[in-house]
Amino acid sequence: MKISIITSVYNNKETIAEAIESVLSQTYDNIEYIVVDGASTDGTLDVIEKYVKKIDTLVSEPDNGIYDGLNKGVALATGDVVGFLHSDDLFEDAHVVEKIADAFKKMHVDSIYGDLTYVRKEDTGNIVRFWKSGVFTPGKLKRGWMPPHPTFYVKREVYEKYGAFDTGFKIAADYDTVLRFLGREKISTHYIPEVLVKMRVGGASNKNLKNLVQKSREDLRAMKNNGVGHAGSLFVKNVSKVPQFFRKAKK
Repeated sequence: MKISIITSVYNNKETIAEAIESVLSQTYDNIEYIVVDGASTDGTLDVIEKYVKKIDTLVSEPDNGIYDGLNKGVALATGDVVGFLHSDDLFEDAHVVEKIADAFKKMHVDSIYGDLTYVRKEDTGNIVRFWKSGVFTPGKLKRGWMPPHPTFYVKREVYEKYGAFDTGFKIAADYDTVLRFLGREKISTHYIPEVLVKMRVGGASNKNLKNLVQKSREDLRAMKNNGVGHAGSLFVKNVSKVPQFFRKAKK
């Protein structure tokens, strides 16, 4: 089973090398790695080019944001399964992709997801939040549940059949995609009860109050588009994040 991993990046020279090395250090030996750079101007491309011989496909050209970049990666992917590692993120350890591949082979499902930790930007060993996903049931979507998108690996044929990211969303296209796949189209999934990805805090969705308001509006639009949830679901979705600050990830 070939697994395509896509990194979309723009002007992030500080952490892109760690993200790339996190992919290259994986023990699974059938990874297709695609890096899509949005024509960075801060030296990010110079960092990426140091690894160019180990990257299967590198694209550097202007795009319309991260979701446009991810869509380019999905279109280029040739793997059986597609997943993403953002330029601020890291795999929990070197065996994550191996665990994902094993789960696909054993469970015969359309998608796999796991747990995620939010970590300090300057110290990735310092956990701020622990997002424990739990086992999926369709009813959870109506209560605002979603798997952490960086841990969500999906068969490429699902993207081919149901489409990739709607770039009309600027912050919540990942949520829209999850609702489309799991809610509207009812693809099958399986939960790995382990931390798969570490995400640095400070992403676009919670950068400031303006972004939080936009995220909420886009979340509601995603729910409406896919016939899953309502304003009450959004409230529960946001409140459910509070325990993540107190829950401890198992080592």
